[in-house]
Amino acid sequence: MEGPSNAFPMNGGEGPHSYSRNSSAQRIFIDRARKIIKEAVAEHLNIEAFSSSGAFLIADLGCSVRPNTFYAVSNVLQAVEQKCESLGLDSQILEFQVFFNDHVGNDFNILFRSLPQDRRYHVAGVPGSFYGRLFPKNCLHFVYSSFALHWLSGAPKEVQDKSSPAWNKGRIFYTNANKEVIKAYAAQFAKDMEVFLCARAQEVVRGGLMVLTFLTRPDGAPHSQVFANRSLDLLESCLADMVKKGTISEERMDEFNLPMYYASPQEMKEAVERNGRFSIKKMVELVEGLAEAYPLTGKMIASQWRAALEGLLKEKMQFGEEMLDELFDSFARKHDESSIFEFVRESSITFVLLERSTTN
Repeated sequence: MEGPSNAFPMNGGEGPHSYSRNSSAQRIFIDRARKIIKEAVAEHLNIEAFSSSGAFLIADLGCSVRPNTFYAVSNVLQAVEQKCESLGLDSQILEFQVFFNDHVGNDFNILFRSLPQDRRYHVAGVPGSFYGRLFPKNCLHFVYSSFALHWLSGAPKEVQDKSSPAWNKGRIFYTNANKEVIKAYAAQFAKDMEVFLCARAQEVVRGGLMVLTFLTRPDGAPHSQVFANRSLDLLESCLADMVKKGTISEERMDEFNLPMYYASPQEMKEAVERNGRFSIKKMVELVEGLAEAYPLTGKMIASQWRAALEGLLKEKMQFGEEMLDELFDSFARKHDESSIFEFVRESSITFVLLERSTTN
């Protein structure tokens, strides 16, 4: 995610490169998070304290477009209803309000047109970056965010500064860059997480819960071994090829850096502990079974990345449809020609359950 003035949401609509048609991997892990959410609500949610208000407020931060956000919300609602039943409470008297949040440019039209007809919750859209306040103080009971927080508020300024030792000339990412570039990205992630947690600490009621799902780099693993990072290396090489052909200028590529960072679970833990406003109730790192979530062909993975990056490339690189087609066709071929899929096992998914502190 980027800040309000530099927001590049996922592709909307229902076309071949839309996010709604290229997010099946995320759906797999939303399904896997269901058990964690159920256990989290059962063990840690003080529903009796919250039910007196008559309303239970849920926010999905970085919701993008359908259908994954609806599955995620359904998981939360079912868990809360089961908790009510286990305590002998009538869940029917509890009204649910769900806030779907993403950037102003997100395709909220398709999101709202696709709302389940049988939903048992009220709906509101909340446009804006989650790197800042979005809601009134002490109003949210449950916050959910899935595969969104690897998006930074922006690429680190140092990597675009020619006078900085972290200037990332000729590259668009940190994977194989010098250590100063990696440090700049890690520092940006830490800074953004602090902003995110401070904002949520004001919005979430004391004792409220937050479940965050991240694509992570296993603790101790080199950045260059993470599947997503190696994939973006191939994108970088495709752009370098376009520079050599004269399709784009060297200067334009030098000015382009991806605003993403794949943190390790340890970096996540340190960010939460440094902030001090939430306590980690559970952190689950899932390494097994990732292969089934990843596309099996270069064309499929190129389409997934295009759904995520097209808006950014159009704005920052001034790419039109023909240049996008050229880039992602080349990107797909390079995936098929490489041994990159062997590195799927080097990635991990981390589920983090946080509880809003009752003391600070």
